[in-house]
Amino acid sequence: LSESGIPQLVQLMIWDYAADIEVEGKVQLVEKYRRCGFKVWFASAFKGATGANQSLPLIGHHLRNQLEWLQVASRSPADVLEGIALTGWQRYDHFSVLCELLPVAIPSLAVCLQALKNGGYSEKIKENVEELLGMSNLKIDTFMR
Repeated sequence: LSESGIPQLVQLMIWDYAADIEVEGKVQLVEKYRRCGFKVWFASAFKGATGANQSLPLIGHHLRNQLEWLQVASRSPADVLEGIALTGWQRYDHFSVLCELLPVAIPSLAVCLQALKNGGYSEKIKENVEELLGMSNLKIDTFMR
C-alpha cells in the first residue's frame, strides 16, 4: 500500500458507535494504517446509532462512545489522527422511518461536543451544558423528555 501512493490520495475513517469500542483493537488498527502511511479519522455518533426505531437518544451511550474515542486518540500517534467526525444519523437506510430527530437530540449533541472539546466529561461540564441549554436537570443514563 505504501508504494502504491494511495495513502497520499486517501484518508481513512474508522467508524464505531458502540459504548465499548475495544480501545486496544482500535489503537492497533490505527498503528497498522500509520505504518502504511495513511492519515485516519474517527467517526462517533451523538444520535441515530442505537436502533432503527429509536425516538430519543440515550445520552450516556453516546457520551461513552466519545470517551472511548478519546482514549484511542490519546494512545495513537498524533501525526496519524486528522480528527473525529461526530455523526448524527437520521435513519438507518432510505427505506426506514426517521429516528431521533435533531430537536430531541440537541442535549446529546451538546454533551458529546463538550466532552470532545474538553477531553473528557465531569460534573462541571454537565453544569456547563445545562447552563448553555437552559436546563435544570440533564439526565445522562435515562431517556430525557
